[in-house]
Amino acid sequence: MVHTFSLHGLNLALDVNSGALHILDEPAYFAVEKINQGSSLQEVEEALTAKYGPETAKHVLQEIVELQDKEILFSQERTLDLKTDGVVKALCLHLAHECNLRCKYCFAHEGHYGGTRGLMPLETAKQAVDFLLQASKGRKHCEIDFFGGEPLLNFPVLRETVAYGKHKAAALGKVIKFTVTTNAYQLTPAMIEYLNQENISIVLSIDGRETVHNRFRVTPSGEGSWQQVLKNCKKVVSGRNNDNYYLRGTFTRYNLDFTEDVKALVNEGFTSLSLEPVVLEPDADEAISEKDLPIIFAEYEKLAALLWEWEQKGKRVYFFHFEIDLHHGPCAKKRALGCGAGNTYLAVTPDGSLYPCHQFVGQEDFYVGHVAFGVEPQKLAAFQTLDTVVKEICRGCFARFYCGGGCHAAAWNINKDFSKPYALGCELQKKRVECGLYLQARRMLANLNG
Repeated sequence: MVHTFSLHGLNLALDVNSGALHILDEPAYFAVEKINQGSSLQEVEEALTAKYGPETAKHVLQEIVELQDKEILFSQERTLDLKTDGVVKALCLHLAHECNLRCKYCFAHEGHYGGTRGLMPLETAKQAVDFLLQASKGRKHCEIDFFGGEPLLNFPVLRETVAYGKHKAAALGKVIKFTVTTNAYQLTPAMIEYLNQENISIVLSIDGRETVHNRFRVTPSGEGSWQQVLKNCKKVVSGRNNDNYYLRGTFTRYNLDFTEDVKALVNEGFTSLSLEPVVLEPDADEAISEKDLPIIFAEYEKLAALLWEWEQKGKRVYFFHFEIDLHHGPCAKKRALGCGAGNTYLAVTPDGSLYPCHQFVGQEDFYVGHVAFGVEPQKLAAFQTLDTVVKEICRGCFARFYCGGGCHAAAWNINKDFSKPYALGCELQKKRVECGLYLQARRMLANLNG
């Protein structure tokens, strides 16, 4: 399978199975599209000759055949062994089902996931560490993401869990990487110093412009949080040399001009960020709908052009969804399996219950076990075979090795069917992949022209 597209003056072709990206001139692009449409090489040669002349036709077809022989253009689909070994490598540790903000689009029902508000006891957190170290089997590197609600409302338990985890992991010859996802609203200097000194990766939630952020990310009394959050985000980033962080924002139908939010964050000095499309029931006021797609596509293309403009001026800004590594990224198996929810990745609630991921917490049908006694394997069976080979719609999609079949929770919440990805999310992902490939192509050309 070959996916062709044009963006900002570049004609590009992605060979899906090999992952090779080709920058094509007009005759080559014409020929590749003809082959994609089912034309034989002889028919393509005749069309090329009529349009560009015999010499160009001969040269283009010769190059295409050479690339086919190298299996980097129109390459054959490869059989992937997608069996997994049952190793859990990461936990999303819900230190708090409580929050100091009341974000109106929050999937976690303002922090409590539709249940009781509360904090995780230290003993439960330690049990979660022990569970991970055992469930990870022979794997050396493991991960824990402190999550909520707002996990820093339970900061003392976070500190003790890190100390316990590092000690227990070292005794087993393992390493745990810690991350915290926070709204940054009540970050204290002591918290910032600790997180930076311990080299804990941090995800900071901020939506961009003040008016956009304050529309949804409000305090319990309804006041905007932008000023305080921005100040704290700057303190965190300055204390870690602008490294090992990213800002995570959400865009809704009320800010489809989200490039302006990227500009606002970059103007404040940040260089690593993402803006995620909100996922809500279709009838929600803030929800994105199919009719918004042309606007969003144009905005992604506008953002890609802006990122390249900045990069040419020596200002590299990392937009998470456009960061595609064509040379050293995950292997094809990992790409096909996706995020690992219910497989290599699980979520832990404050009482120690296990769920396939944080998005399923609160849905009792998806309870899969407890850190004290482990996973009930039969309850994870539905997740063990969720990949882009099983999902019929994914098999014909050029982006399948960049999304792993999409978000399982979104598929379930919108379609009540794991095999049917969230269609709107698919369209957004495909456009983001194209924009990421475009930026890679620009860098390739810049290196060649050196």
